Amino acid sequence: MSKLPNISTSIFSVMSKLAFEHNAINLSQGFPNFPVDERLKNIVSQLAQQEVHQYTPMAGHPLLLEKIAQLTKEQYQRTINPETELLITTGATQGIFTTIQALVKNEDEVIILDPSYDSYEPSVLMSGGVPVRISLNDDYTPNWETIENACSSKTRLIIINNPHNPTGKTLNVSDLKKLENILEKLPQILLLSDEVYEYITFEEKHISVHTREKLHNRCITASSFGKSFHVTGWKVGYIIAPENLMSEIKKVHQFLVFSVNSLSQAAISQYLDIVLIDEIRSFYKQKRDYFRELLQNSRFELLPCEGTYFQVVSYASISDENDVDFCKRLIKEHGVAAIPISTFYANAKDLKLIRFCFAKDNHTLEAAAKKLCQL
Repeated sequence: MSKLPNISTSIFSVMSKLAFEHNAINLSQGFPNFPVDERLKNIVSQLAQQEVHQYTPMAGHPLLLEKIAQLTKEQYQRTINPETELLITTGATQGIFTTIQALVKNEDEVIILDPSYDSYEPSVLMSGGVPVRISLNDDYTPNWETIENACSSKTRLIIINNPHNPTGKTLNVSDLKKLENILEKLPQILLLSDEVYEYITFEEKHISVHTREKLHNRCITASSFGKSFHVTGWKVGYIIAPENLMSEIKKVHQFLVFSVNSLSQAAISQYLDIVLIDEIRSFYKQKRDYFRELLQNSRFELLPCEGTYFQVVSYASISDENDVDFCKRLIKEHGVAAIPISTFYANAKDLKLIRFCFAKDNHTLEAAAKKLCQL
C-alpha cells in the first residue's frame, strides 16, 4: 500500500522527458546551463588532492558553519550560534523534509500557500500531518485574513516561500508584520520559511525572516548554495533554527543522511571568502531583463518578476487550452519546454499561466525566444 497514493511523477520530470524526446529547448526545470565560476572549480581541483574525503561532523563542516554564521550576520544583522542553530543539509529540499519529519506529528495541520513547491505536501503526508492548501490571490499576494481563518488548534506549521517559486513574487514588510500578528495570537504555530532564492531579487532587496526578531524563536529557514552559486547538482543547503527546534531536527537528520558531501562543504567554505553575494543579484537581473526584452514582441503577457530565476507569462491571447496541454504542445510543435502553473495548486487552478526558467546562457534564451515570438 502506497504512503503517497495520490503523488505521481513530478511535472518537472514529465516536461524534461518530453523536451528530451522532442529535442526542445528546456526552460522548464530550474537549473543553470552556463559554466560555474572558474574560481570555484579551481578550489575544488585543489581540494580534491587534499584529505577532505571522509565524513564531516553530522551538523556540517565546522569552517562552513562559521562562514554561514558570518554571512547571516553580514546580510541580515542576525547573530546565530553555528554549533546549536545551524545545520548543513543535502540541499534545501532535504532540510525542509527533515524539519517537517521532526516537528510535525500525526494529524498536525500544516498550511501551504498555493501555488507551492511540490515537495511540501509529500513531506507533510509522510509525517502523518494534514496539508491545508490555501491559494494566494490571483496577483500572488497572500490573503492574510484567509490564512488566519484557516488556522486552528491543530495547526502546527505555516510554510512560506520567499522569493516565491513559481511566481517570482516577494513578501514585503507589511506581509511579515501581518504574519507576525497571526503567530502572536497562536503560540503553538511554527513557521518554515523557504528562502532558497534569497540572493536573487531585483528592484527590492529580499526581506528575510532573519530580519524579524519576533520570528526568531518560532522560525526555521531553509537556504540553498545550489541556487545561489549555480551548483544545483552539489545539493548543499542549510537550515537555521532556534536550538530547541534544531535539536529535534538533528535527531532526524543524523539517521537520514548523517553528513553532507565533504568536498562540496570544504569548497564552499573557501569560496565564501572571495565571492561577492551582491553580484548574484545583478547577474540574474541582467538575465531577467534580457529575457523579458527578447519576449517583448511576443504574444505572451509577462507578469512581474521580483525575484527567483523564473518568469511567469500568460498565454491567454494565444490559446484557450489548459496550461498542461498548452505546455505539451509548446514542446512538440514549437520546441520549447515550460512548466504549467496549475500543477502547483491542490485544485489544479488554471489561470492560463506558464513558467520559464531564465537561468540559461544567452544563446539558449535567444533561441527559445525566437521560437516563442513565432506563436
